Amino acid sequence: MKSLINLFLAVLIFSGQSFAGEINAQFFNEADAFFKTYVKNGNVNYAVVNNDGTLKSLIQSVSEADLSSASDATIQAFYINAYNLHVINKAANAYPLNSVMDINGFFDSKKITVGGKKITLNQLEKDYLLKPYGDARYHFVLVCGALGCPPITNFAYTPEMLEQQLEMQTQKAINDSNFLKVTESSVSLSQIFKWYAKDFGGNKKAVLDFINKYRSEKISSGAKVKYYDYDWKLNDTANSTSFIGGAAAAGNNSARYIVSSTIKKGSTETKIFNNLYTQHTGSAEGLTDRSTFNTTSVSFLYGLTNRVNVGFSTRYRQVRNDRLPSNVLSVFSRSEGEDISHRQGFTSFGPQIRFAPVPKWTNFSIQSSFVFAIGDDLEGSNTQPYIDWSGPTWWTQFFNDFSIGNSFSLFTEIDFLLEDIGSEDLNRISTPVTLIFSYNPTSKITLYTLGGYSPYWQADYDYFSQVGIGSKYQFTPNLELELLYTDFSNKFLNETGGQAATYNLGLRFNI
Repeated sequence: MKSLINLFLAVLIFSGQSFAGEINAQFFNEADAFFKTYVKNGNVNYAVVNNDGTLKSLIQSVSEADLSSASDATIQAFYINAYNLHVINKAANAYPLNSVMDINGFFDSKKITVGGKKITLNQLEKDYLLKPYGDARYHFVLVCGALGCPPITNFAYTPEMLEQQLEMQTQKAINDSNFLKVTESSVSLSQIFKWYAKDFGGNKKAVLDFINKYRSEKISSGAKVKYYDYDWKLNDTANSTSFIGGAAAAGNNSARYIVSSTIKKGSTETKIFNNLYTQHTGSAEGLTDRSTFNTTSVSFLYGLTNRVNVGFSTRYRQVRNDRLPSNVLSVFSRSEGEDISHRQGFTSFGPQIRFAPVPKWTNFSIQSSFVFAIGDDLEGSNTQPYIDWSGPTWWTQFFNDFSIGNSFSLFTEIDFLLEDIGSEDLNRISTPVTLIFSYNPTSKITLYTLGGYSPYWQADYDYFSQVGIGSKYQFTPNLELELLYTDFSNKFLNETGGQAATYNLGLRFNI
């Protein structure tokens, strides 16, 4: 019986060891290769980081790590890498993302597993590094996933090089003019020096003494100390102004027209966009007639992979033709009995796909939909007005955007549109071009101007153009509201002295 108990205990011990992994050079080498692959110029390529299993494997190694026989240098290097890897993993799982602060409890309540223990990121930083080792230099190597942090390195921290790496990164941050903003009489410090003042000595003199230890140009003890606002925008390579093939690699994730990118694997995107178009046609006596169309477009996409999304699109249309004076909102009122001036109903439905053909161009994508007409006599007759084309429509859109500094971006769209396919006169071929210049005063608000032009390639050349202003508000990481007004013009309106405008309301919901 005793031998059986001993055998059982031996199995338990062996099993426990099989689920724990001693941290050795292999972990640091794999982490180093990961950072070199996905970190560039202090930013992380979150859009593609989940495309291979490297991060998942590293997170598992962190979870199962056995540090019981590890040296202090190994433990510290391990915890620093574990912190940075978990920040990247959390942000990548929620991507696309404006800021890690949009994830509730990112630092202080959502648990991670480190060495078999369930802890938070804050606990890892404070209880496992700062308390036992008391090294203020950690604040320059633990990266919180924001642009306000010292930049993340494209290498792993290792036991053998830890002291040199801590010194190098601290010196690099403190001599960075974007991190410490020094004038003749004052210095603006990162909030890190305020939040963790005790780690730097607890008073102004101690903080400046710590800084001057690493500064090549010392700061006067009489300098006025201020703290600038922390930039919580995600440290995404989409914020980088680096160029690939002569074009900007990607736009600013918090300052961009987010339709450019595909959605991540397993997520969904639902967009509802309402376009109210109204025009006055002219006559010698003045503007007399009004035509109003209200189009509610709904599209749904599912992330089949991080680079391929599939779904569908459909639209519901309402039209009213009447004479002035009239109310543009009358298009929403239902008509009683026969009314040849008013009509409404679903007019199209079909499949849609969005894909990112070039992995490195994370904000370039192509979206294509092929919708079929729904309903009879959509093009109208003597008894009812035109509401839509009677044939199918094929619409392909090329999206891209580019960051301009930290708060501006330029969105570009080029389309190929083939309407009323199969009709006797296949003459609705157009190539619309749209430019949107955006400004982000905060991570939640986007203000933009829009310009668009679309030629119709047919025997009798036609076109339309529009310019407008709009705004978007990010209520949550998953819910966005958009408002847009445009002044619209085309060949017919110009020839008749007419006027037209669109009023737009959009909702985008991601899960």
